[in-house]
Amino acid sequence: MEENKLDLNSIIGFVLIFVILIFWFYQSQPTPEELEAQKAQQEQVEEQQAQQEAEKAKEEVVVVPEPVANDSVRQSQYLSSAGAFSFTPSTDGTTVLENDLLYLEIANKGGQITEARMKQFVTYDSVPVYLINEANSDFNLVFSTRDNRVLNTRDLFFEPSMQANGDNQVLSMKAKISDTQFLEYRYEMKPDEYMLDFAVRSQGLNATFNSSQPASLEWDLKGIRHNKSVQYENRYSRLTYKYEGDKVSKLSESSDDEESEVDVQWLSYRQHFFSSILATKTPFETAELTTVNLVEEESKETQFTKQYTTKVPLQYTAGELNYAMNWYYGPTDLRVLDDYKEYGLADSIPYGWGIFGWINRYVFTPFYGFLTSFLPFGLAIVVMTIIVRVAMSPVTYKSYLSQAKMKVLKPEITEINERLKDNAMKKQQETMKLYNKAGVSPMSGCIPAVLQLPIFYALFMFFPTSFSLRQKSFLWAEDLSSYDTIFELPFTIPFYGDHVSLFPILASVAIFFYMMMTTGQNMQTQPGMPNMKFIMYLSPLFMLIFFNNYASGLSLYYFVSNLITILIMIAIKRFILDEDKIHAQIQEKKKQPKKENRFQKKMREMMEQAEEQKKLKQK
Repeated sequence: MEENKLDLNSIIGFVLIFVILIFWFYQSQPTPEELEAQKAQQEQVEEQQAQQEAEKAKEEVVVVPEPVANDSVRQSQYLSSAGAFSFTPSTDGTTVLENDLLYLEIANKGGQITEARMKQFVTYDSVPVYLINEANSDFNLVFSTRDNRVLNTRDLFFEPSMQANGDNQVLSMKAKISDTQFLEYRYEMKPDEYMLDFAVRSQGLNATFNSSQPASLEWDLKGIRHNKSVQYENRYSRLTYKYEGDKVSKLSESSDDEESEVDVQWLSYRQHFFSSILATKTPFETAELTTVNLVEEESKETQFTKQYTTKVPLQYTAGELNYAMNWYYGPTDLRVLDDYKEYGLADSIPYGWGIFGWINRYVFTPFYGFLTSFLPFGLAIVVMTIIVRVAMSPVTYKSYLSQAKMKVLKPEITEINERLKDNAMKKQQETMKLYNKAGVSPMSGCIPAVLQLPIFYALFMFFPTSFSLRQKSFLWAEDLSSYDTIFELPFTIPFYGDHVSLFPILASVAIFFYMMMTTGQNMQTQPGMPNMKFIMYLSPLFMLIFFNNYASGLSLYYFVSNLITILIMIAIKRFILDEDKIHAQIQEKKKQPKKENRFQKKMREMMEQAEEQKKLKQK
């Protein structure tokens, strides 16, 4: 480090500067005669200015201050020229609000939040999680003045004032004309909460604003990347909003989109596991919403996922603004968002629509939370999957029983197909008659699969949106909410990535054997369906390629689920179902008189009519 020493040259330099300053000071002093002349001239100028101001006041002419260099004083010029008034100058800078969970910086210029940082979370590369940082966000109010000019709050300087309200921190940001005329942003932060109160109000500005035209609130934000796979994170980053009471909707997650809605209660700019939400106690009459996708491909250099934009009108009351709102900067976690029932912010979590979302939110989420209270997170996935599959085993039994019955009837179906191969209508009639006599329905194998769909879809949505899995490790997977890596590739394969994940490989092998046991058997009993074999190979390939960048927790679930299903089917085949016994039961049932139900009778009559019409055409 350089030492601070004064040498001879420095001393001489300081002396010279001091002498020059003294000389300049005395040289700049006016003589008595000059002082007298300046005084008379000043009085004359002040008298002229007073006359001019009186005349201009009668004509309602605005006086614009002379240009000055200081930024905060330029605000007065800008506002004076924009709306016939001048705000009190303020200085640039920021004010900090923070608790144990959240760190915020609010800038004097614009009065808006310029930094929002999570204090208890980090990104995949151990960097603090920022929702706002480096000018990725802009909150601006646009006003029209009575002389038809435009005023933007992003260009104003606000004067900060901190005070306490019990344990709460209150920050008042005022852009002032005077002590009784101002525009105020009021922030109130509570201990141990991600949500803070936010109010926008004006006082004494009703003669300035054109209240016939509502002010416009504009909120722009670019979502900052937090996850290892930017494409996977982008898939679950969306603009969601609540409107018209209890309706919740969202913009597209994969492409650019825009929408206009009415009576909007809250807006959520979700960045997968974290959200920036603006909620209002007075619903916005309308809202113009836009999202732009910023991710073109999987790249480590990509920093942002989506560009969100919202424009809403703010109506005046007696010529003034008065809106009570809330900001939420925090995790997209049900345990946190469910505390804010006033707004129903938990509805912003993408659990799925209809019954799928209901099962996910009210069954799987609390059940998994219970398991993780005493089990490691990865092991809890295994246990939950086993319990779900065992609970669904009766449905699996019904499905396999139907397949076994179809297999027993295969020789007779083949005989009908060969005997009536030139008469499709007659062949169908005979086949349906055989099914009716044997008490077998070809649809009975599909119904169990349909019954399982809500469970499978709910779990498919659960794992990518479960905040509990974030950065939780299991076996070789460092983060169950992101992909696992056993090998880094020196190149990138389209749709696959630049790495090899093991859990998708295991899941693909398990689903292949499962398809062999189910689809393979169906191919034997249902000839004429060549696409089934293609599907048997396509499903594992799809799993292998596209799940390489998915959450390893989801791949772990599919692996365990298919493995348990295979074991259940083997147990049913070897220890529960007896094909010889099933064959004897079918033969016995065929001997019994079978009464047709209405549907079967109608189908038989329709087929007979079609057969008669075909014969008439042939004649």
